Amino acid sequence: MKILVTGGGGFLGGHIVEGLLARGHEVRSLGRSPQPENAVRGVEVVQGDLGKREDVMKAVEGCEGVFHVAAKAGVWGPFQEYFDANVKGTRNVLAACQEHGVRYLVHTSTPSVVFNGEAIRGGDESLPLGEDFPCTYPATKALAEAEALAADSRDGLAVCALRPHLIWGKGDPHIVPRLVQRARQGRLRPIGDGTNRVDITHVKNAAHAHLLALDALQNGKARGKAYFISDGEPVVLWDWIGDLLQRLGEPPLKKPVSAKTAYRAGAILEKIWSTLKLKGEPPMTRFVAVEMSKDHWFDISAARRDLGYTSVVSNETGIQELVDR
Repeated sequence: MKILVTGGGGFLGGHIVEGLLARGHEVRSLGRSPQPENAVRGVEVVQGDLGKREDVMKAVEGCEGVFHVAAKAGVWGPFQEYFDANVKGTRNVLAACQEHGVRYLVHTSTPSVVFNGEAIRGGDESLPLGEDFPCTYPATKALAEAEALAADSRDGLAVCALRPHLIWGKGDPHIVPRLVQRARQGRLRPIGDGTNRVDITHVKNAAHAHLLALDALQNGKARGKAYFISDGEPVVLWDWIGDLLQRLGEPPLKKPVSAKTAYRAGAILEKIWSTLKLKGEPPMTRFVAVEMSKDHWFDISAARRDLGYTSVVSNETGIQELVDR
């Protein structure tokens, strides 16, 4: 099967590409960069912008399946940039799928689409999409997921969405590097009482789930549904971070700050950044304060049942890979 991976040069996208090649599929990758690492392994690379309809149409043409992984992530930035990448980009993918008769679409979403400002313990897919988001990333991803799932059965297209939580692993360009940088700067402080449990998802587990989702769609399952994905065992977040930093030989965590203090600081800093139009993101935001201080773990029974999902990389194995890098 010929399959397109949007964002195939990225962290998760690259692992999905690797899995598809191992299965013998013909793979095409859409991204803004040249992706020499994909070109070397026989991937057809299409340089283009998700926000440009003609670029997406060109990338999708001739494909039977699409993994829509690319998105603009982060906790701060202009709404329009997030909307163009996450909502308009998804609309372009959907239009191209329908125009070119694509049969299967696996859409990469995020658990943040159900953000409600409160702790989530064992939440499942019955949770409603959030309505009052404190930042643009989850707001635009919620819109994108809803529109993607609504396209299921339209012009013969089968669609499902996956919500992997906190993707990590060797080669991670975001989470671990940011933690290490802040620790080295003496700016990494636990938020809250340090007992909050969260789901994390090793990148190989997330990629495995995506391949299983394609299998499910081909077998007439999972259509029009979203699934939470994780390593299957929530971790005590700040214990996990502290252990990782120790194994990497990095500075230990500093004295904790209360969740209320962090949230209030985030609100003030957001206001300052918005008013003065400062570059970069504030050192704290309301979204980060909530996500890093409260429980956020999910019931993945539906993914196990409908997709046959089980993790393929354990937490210890994943950490050891990071330590041995």
